[in-house]
Amino acid sequence: MKNINKYFRIVVLLVLLLVPVLHGYSQSNLQTGADQITLLLSKLKNKKVALMVNQTSVIGKTHLVDSLKSLGVDIKKIFGPEHGFRGQADAGEIITDAVDKKTLIPVVSLYGKSKKPTAKQLEDVDIVVFDIQDVGARFYTYIGSLHYLMEACAENKKKVMVLDRPNPNGSYVDGPVLRMELKSFVGMHPVPITHGMSIGEYAQMINGERWLDKGIQCELEIIKMKSWEHSDSYSLKIKPSPNLPNDQSIALYPSTCFFEGTVLSIGRGTYHPFEWVGHPELKKYSFQFTPIPIDGMDKDPKLKSQICFGLDLSKTKVKPEINLSYLIEMYNAFPDKSKFFNNYFNTLAGTPDLKNQIIKGMTASEIRATWQKDLNAFKQVRKKYLLYP
Repeated sequence: MKNINKYFRIVVLLVLLLVPVLHGYSQSNLQTGADQITLLLSKLKNKKVALMVNQTSVIGKTHLVDSLKSLGVDIKKIFGPEHGFRGQADAGEIITDAVDKKTLIPVVSLYGKSKKPTAKQLEDVDIVVFDIQDVGARFYTYIGSLHYLMEACAENKKKVMVLDRPNPNGSYVDGPVLRMELKSFVGMHPVPITHGMSIGEYAQMINGERWLDKGIQCELEIIKMKSWEHSDSYSLKIKPSPNLPNDQSIALYPSTCFFEGTVLSIGRGTYHPFEWVGHPELKKYSFQFTPIPIDGMDKDPKLKSQICFGLDLSKTKVKPEINLSYLIEMYNAFPDKSKFFNNYFNTLAGTPDLKNQIIKGMTASEIRATWQKDLNAFKQVRKKYLLYP
């Protein structure tokens, strides 16, 4: 039986080593941290392992959990972030602990009662592996999950290993820098909306800038990518979350997520979230859509069953910058401007200035000019943590 298991693991390992070739990463010779399975196995040998992963944590088409388990890695538990381990929960949906039906490994939700692992949950592990596809925007919650994981591991003397993946919005740094009095789970750190860093680089910044509680630092190792640069375009093969279903929505997300802080629909409840924006009172626009409940995307969308008029950005060419023109246009077109923004807007923007600037009638270029001092200061800090050209 031992020989059979040994041969099985050898076959699995050979297949995984060939995955980048067979799967045909059309993105040059890119290898993510997870793709480097031989290196990974050498570092996890004889270790008690926990994983923070979701549906994007794959080698080719095989989930990282399945791959590592089949190769004999001692996986004690899985930590699941927003949208869950398999990525099927709505945005903001509370997720409970469970057992993975396929592997029978316990799954601990970190998007339910607590977003941070407890000392008890970490006591039977030596190392926690983080492998989640990020999209490079400050308000995307996976960097918040990474922060709390690193903090818990620092407090409990556990190592964190980040398997690096490309940032599809990694070619630019833009937007207002977060004011820390507006800190929340959609804005944990004093960074701009697009930080232009891989998740591994970002982890180094969290640690190096001592942003964890009381300035503590965790033992951190990054499994770097091979053949990736910040200027490289990157097409995600798996949705990073239910409402970012394609490259266009991911490219628009840093600019259109602002509409979550308004009374307008951002296309949740359609198959074009973050690509469509509208409201029933914007009748001067010919484009229209009607949000409806969609399982696995949004069961109770804003403006449900109401005809919304507005913008179709699904075919718009997206430049590598925060585009404020959509937001300013919709504000100017909205009949009752006093009702346009909701209380969530400043939290998303990370500053009260943006809302006030739009109300005052400032142009996009005038607003962007006010960001530059803080952006230049951030870019100097960012340089210390970059791992790629």
